[in-house]
Amino acid sequence: MNQHLFHDEITLAEQAEELAKKAIKLGLIPSFVVRHFPDSWEFYIPNEKESAALTPEEAYLQLKKLTGNFSK
Repeated sequence: MNQHLFHDEITLAEQAEELAKKAIKLGLIPSFVVRHFPDSWEFYIPNEKESAALTPEEAYLQLKKLTGNFSK
């Protein structure tokens, strides 16, 4: 049975943060920043073109795609 790793916005943001840490470990990104606000989180994943704020959903999808070819 397929278990979801997140159930709400907070656990989704936590999973995005874990994927970012994994991407750093694998050398896929040089760094990342998470800004915590009372009602939301903003992710910044630098790249050569831009470093715009990402929502937890956008960060999760981008990092999942980036780390998807690597196993744990």
